[in-house]
Amino acid sequence: GAPRASAYREHAQLTPEPGWVEHDPEEIWEATATVIRDALAQAGGPRARRIAAVGVTNQRETTVLWDRPTGRPVYRAIVWQDTRTRSACQALVDRGVEPFVQSRTGLPIATYFSALKAAWVLDNVPGVRAHAERGEVCFGTIDSWLIWWLTGGPAGGVHVTDPTNASRTLLMDLGTQTWDEELLRIFGLPRAMLAEIRSSSERYGPTAPEGPFGGAVPVCGDLGDQQAALVGQTSSRPGDAKNTYGTGCFLLVHTGARPVQSRSGLLTTVAYALPNDVAFALEGSIAVAGAAVQWLRDNLGLIRTAEETEAVAASVDDAGGAYFVPAFSGLFAPHWDMSARGVIAGLTRYVTRAHLVRATLEAICYQTREVVEAVERDAGIHLSAL
Repeated sequence: GAPRASAYREHAQLTPEPGWVEHDPEEIWEATATVIRDALAQAGGPRARRIAAVGVTNQRETTVLWDRPTGRPVYRAIVWQDTRTRSACQALVDRGVEPFVQSRTGLPIATYFSALKAAWVLDNVPGVRAHAERGEVCFGTIDSWLIWWLTGGPAGGVHVTDPTNASRTLLMDLGTQTWDEELLRIFGLPRAMLAEIRSSSERYGPTAPEGPFGGAVPVCGDLGDQQAALVGQTSSRPGDAKNTYGTGCFLLVHTGARPVQSRSGLLTTVAYALPNDVAFALEGSIAVAGAAVQWLRDNLGLIRTAEETEAVAASVDDAGGAYFVPAFSGLFAPHWDMSARGVIAGLTRYVTRAHLVRATLEAICYQTREVVEAVERDAGIHLSAL
């Protein structure tokens, strides 16, 4: 069970306008192909016949639309942190459709989710909506994009997703794990561009022999990143919980075979969907955790590397009265305030670089405690382990 090899590559974070966050889908695919080849080389050469299976995990809500005949994206991927759809979200809330949407999907109407990102592309890139209605455009989260290319792309690639990803689009009926016609009507999206929803573990198709694996390997695993972390931490029983700290921070607790509707600002989502076993979870999603540390490094230049934050923060006893609310993309759970913006409060001449670094780390802690308390209220349990 020991890992044989691993490879890693960063890709660009693009912010062309305030509140906009984009990725280059072709760069993501090229980086994926590169790390596959690098890992195979570390493991002793391609030898695809010795690889049993391929699984994909991904940022869940990040949205990409691409031309089915050519595989070219029609626009950059719009990232889960992007807030350009705020006015469209508010218009739907004002129309009074949010209670229906939340009862059907387990999600509030928010900039976080995929449906209005896809609608923005259809409405703002000339000609794309007409092509999408003719079935010439594919819409997917990043798992769909990668699996499509792994299995051949324009030459017969499989256009699929799984319920953990589909449940983050605002388009899937949580109870049936199928695309919902009424939700498609509300968000103005053509069904023809949607991926087929399959279980989280089955054979979707083989990798293309000319692709990075150099042979036909079955692609048979697909989970959104946070659900993959839940499964990876062997959280397979109701009450099991995990918290993952990355760009954002995501606490998931397994709630069993039936969805639990939150009363405390959490998301109801699919934990995993095996052919004969579907499980659900409550999730506390925090938009900014590690991204705040990146901001200290890349935007302010207060640190050179993320690793040095520990020593810098430990050099002072507290944050000197400073508090940081890193609402770069609004506030997610449990507040769901799209209009919130980041603020640093309590600044005095006493506050130093070290205090600001410590306030940033403490902000992650405060947000985590808030969602832990919300999970305990909704699930009716005390989290004794995380």
